[in-house]
Parts: sequence; C-alpha cells; structure tokens
Amino acid sequence: MIVDYREFYRGRKVMITGGLGFIGSNLGRQLVDLGADVLLVDSLIPDYGGNLFNIDGIADRVHVNVADIRQPSTMNYLVRDRAVIFNLAGQVSHIDSMRDPYTDLEINCRSQLTVLEACRNNNTEVKVVFAGTRQVYGRPDSLPVDEGHLVRPTDVNGVNKAAGEYYHLVYNNVFGVRACSLRLTNVYGPRQLIKHSRQGFIGWFIRLAIEDKPIQIFGDGSQLRDFVYVDDAADAFLRAGASDTCNGEVFNVGGDEPLSHRELTTLLVEVAGSGRVEYVEWPPEKKAIDIGSFYADSAKFKRTTGWSATVSVRDGLRRTIAFYRQHFDRYVDAAARPAEQV
Repeated sequence: MIVDYREFYRGRKVMITGGLGFIGSNLGRQLVDLGADVLLVDSLIPDYGGNLFNIDGIADRVHVNVADIRQPSTMNYLVRDRAVIFNLAGQVSHIDSMRDPYTDLEINCRSQLTVLEACRNNNTEVKVVFAGTRQVYGRPDSLPVDEGHLVRPTDVNGVNKAAGEYYHLVYNNVFGVRACSLRLTNVYGPRQLIKHSRQGFIGWFIRLAIEDKPIQIFGDGSQLRDFVYVDDAADAFLRAGASDTCNGEVFNVGGDEPLSHRELTTLLVEVAGSGRVEYVEWPPEKKAIDIGSFYADSAKFKRTTGWSATVSVRDGLRRTIAFYRQHFDRYVDAAARPAEQV
C-alpha cells in the first residue's frame, strides 16, 4: 500500500472515463488539486449525466476528450500513456436497462472490453479501477452485506455491471492488467444528474426538496439504505488507484449510517427547509426489481486501504443543497427553476 496515496498522483497521468459525469468530475477535481495530469473522457450522451459545467473552475487544468469508450481506435490511443484509469463510464439507470437492455449491454459490457483490450494491447503497466455497484448483489440474504454475498442481480443493469466487473478481474488475473472494482452504494452530492429520476432516488429527492415539491415514498418508507458523499467516494477511488494490494479484488464502498427512506426524507426536508413527504403505492415496474433493505459492510476496503467515510449524511445534504441552490439552472432547465430563485 502507498503510505501517502495522495502524493502518489503528483505529476502522474490519469484518465477518467465518464469524466464529465457526477463522480468522475468530483474525482477529477481532487486529482487536479493533487497535481495530476488529468484526462477526462466522456461521450456526453444526453440524459447520462455528463455536463461541461461539472468542470467549471478547473477546465483550464484538465484535458477533455469527447469520445465514446465503445470505439476501439479511440481507446487504443487514449490509454497509451496513462498510469491510472478510473473507469466510471456506464449506464446506471435500472429502469432504462429494463426498457432497453441492448443499449445497457453495449455500454456496460462491450465498452468495458474495449477499454480493457486497449490496455492489454497498448499499456499493460496501467492500473484500472472500475466503478462497480451494490446492485450486483440483488436482494440481500442478511445485513450488512459483505463481499462474500452471492452475486444475483434483479435487473439487466445489475447483470451487465457484474459482467463488466468480472471482465476487469479476468484481465487482472490472466493478462496482467492490474484492476480492481469498488462496489458503490448510494453516492450523492454536488454535480449529480437531477434532470430526471432514472439515475438514483436521492438526487431526485434533493431536487424535489429544493423545488418545495412533494417527495413520493413508495410503500411505508421502512426500507434501509446507506449513503456515501461524493468526496468520500472519490477518496476511495484515489486510495484504490494507488494501492496494488487492491489488485484483483472487489470491495464494498458504503456509508456508516443506514437510514430508512422515511428517516432520510425527514432529514432532507429539515435541512432544506422545504419540501414535504407523501407515501404512495409501489409502481409495478419498480416493485418488480426492488431489492428491499440494503446496506453494505465496507470493512474489507477499510482494512486494505485505511479509507473511511468522513462526511455525515446531514452535512452531505447541507453541502449538496447549497450547491444546487446556487447552480440549479446548470442542472435543470432554467424554466424549472424555483420561483424564489429566479
């Protein structure tokens, strides 16, 4: 393990796929502050979360390549001189994956092979950290869920994300392309997509609270989730990228404060000072793929890298709400801006 993992990145050439998206741009900001040579690769596909405003203030200190990672010729070129690749590009909507499984397959499977093949053929010295997901576990047998739990996804997105993860492990074990995967739980914070509700509920809840609209909870709100503030998630990627003890392994990266949806929304409305909660029946298409309560055991990653979540849910919500109140029209159509903020 690198003792000073942050110093590891000074002057180092790093690439982030999905680099104009939510986690990628926040990770990019930390890397810029650490003195890394940062290349952000993003397709800017509408509705997937890429947003040029996400690099506001650092645009002159990063390199941006608008490209689709499914293109082998592009990836063969871009990976050549990179020391670390944070592979965050993907399709993350569970609902979209069920409506359009072939696109999800292309982005979450074929694209991962394109990146890994580019590394195998052009840069075998690179280290790759993959953004995995807790969705691969499906409905848990017991809580908290550790990495020994069976992988049995409940939707197409989970199946394809699991396959993408296993590609990375195979390339580590067989081809010597060092790789690991971080199975993220519910990451939230500034620069998250809030234009629609298909990429995670917490960003959508935050938008509704800011707009002083009703936040709809399915069922009785008793299902539990854990939450990771985006700066803590970015720190997890930094630690994994600098540590060869992570190679060939999967790790949970989750929060330390499991909350029910009822508790979360109560806290959100309190912190925002706006919004209200409504309880409604489950939509059938969402009930069919719901996994019930879930929160992760991140002890393995903490032991391996020394990582821990440092931002409480209350403080994380406070920071996030302040960010969107300042930059709301950069993430939602200006016509939708709350009246008191126009």
